[in-house]
Amino acid sequence: QVQLGESGGGSVLAGGSLRLTCKTSVDNGYRGCIAWFRQAPGNGRRRVAVMPPGAIYATYADSVDGRFTMSRDNSENSVFLQMNSLKPEDTAMYYCAANRGAYCAESPTTYQYWGQGTQVTVSS
Repeated sequence: QVQLGESGGGSVLAGGSLRLTCKTSVDNGYRGCIAWFRQAPGNGRRRVAVMPPGAIYATYADSVDGRFTMSRDNSENSVFLQMNSLKPEDTAMYYCAANRGAYCAESPTTYQYWGQGTQVTVSS
């Protein structure tokens, strides 16, 4: 069983930055597919960034590409989401998720492990 825990959310003004952290329970870092999702009120969970197994670079949703950067530090058993140039439409609960497989599907139903989420609120 993999446990995930997010931190780093908060309230910022538009144009500001936040750095989210996802701590995993796996020593030396989780080696499977790991991703960041977000869920705004009334919407489903949508993937914003994903790092496949063995990858050092992430891929991003079009809505955040160029503003968000996902990275990992296996020595800290953590992955990060650096969010810059934040917009009010980035307001959501952000979740870290992982799946056991090697294929990183976009659907949240394919991810077996989830953190509790951290709230990000961006005001104009």
